[in-house]
Amino acid sequence: MGSVQPGGGVCYRVELAWGRLRRGYLRAFRPAYVRRMVQLRQGDLQGAPHAILDPRDLKYCGNRCQASWPPEADRFGWRARLPVARWGWAELLLIGGLLWAVALGLAWLPAPFGLSALVPVALSALLLVFFRDPPRRVPVGAGLVVAPADGTVVEITHLDDDPFIAGAAVRIGIFLSILDVHINRAPTRARVIQLEYQPGQFINALRARSTVVNEALRIALEEDEPPYRRMVVRQISGAIARRIVCQLRPGQRIGRGAKFGMIKLGSRTELILPAKGLSVQVAEGAHVKAGTTVLARFEPADET
Repeated sequence: MGSVQPGGGVCYRVELAWGRLRRGYLRAFRPAYVRRMVQLRQGDLQGAPHAILDPRDLKYCGNRCQASWPPEADRFGWRARLPVARWGWAELLLIGGLLWAVALGLAWLPAPFGLSALVPVALSALLLVFFRDPPRRVPVGAGLVVAPADGTVVEITHLDDDPFIAGAAVRIGIFLSILDVHINRAPTRARVIQLEYQPGQFINALRARSTVVNEALRIALEEDEPPYRRMVVRQISGAIARRIVCQLRPGQRIGRGAKFGMIKLGSRTELILPAKGLSVQVAEGAHVKAGTTVLARFEPADET
């Protein structure tokens, strides 16, 4: 994939343009800072689509190269600790700023029309709620598989065969409403085998057809320890959600419950697990939380 947000978008392009301006400013007016960042940088830049001057430049292309900085050298690491998804900052600033500008304009209208300013204010608050990123307590235990997304379980389907898993499987579908947290998390400790982006339509994610025709990103995973089970996570866009974000790259290892991306503004996430030794712990209609709710458990006998 060319970016962690392969579908692009207006806010995405604006942020990339801002990045070019920022890098130009740093080269022209802060050359000492640029040299220091080069000295502290770890890993290589091979595959990066543009110059990487400091950690901010990795936001949308961290899946293309292996460059990084030690935590003590990353002046911007605090941003990842805020309770707001970093991938949504551009939308918050641009769309939220526009909504507040409209609110200020409407507030000047004579009563009672000035009260209409509350509408864009409420929409901006909803936008902030959507991009929230609350902390999660990840359960510990052998064979546990946690939810990759917040939302309602709308499907539990038994499959006769899945090509990647190479055998019988169970597919669990989770619908994310616009009010759910939209951060995606890893179902278990695993290694990324393959990423496959599928451009497509944007029909309602509650419709079964959406899993076939909508824009989607398929993440093929393999457990990091014996018996090395394989599983698949699919991020699927919806009628409102039109931007999939995934910062993973093939070969990367990720821990259970670790954040790896999001789907912006309402969507669906699927998890496909091998059926052998699997015990599903939820039912259709259950509301689950990413990284916290145990969706399924593999029996210990399956690991021998």
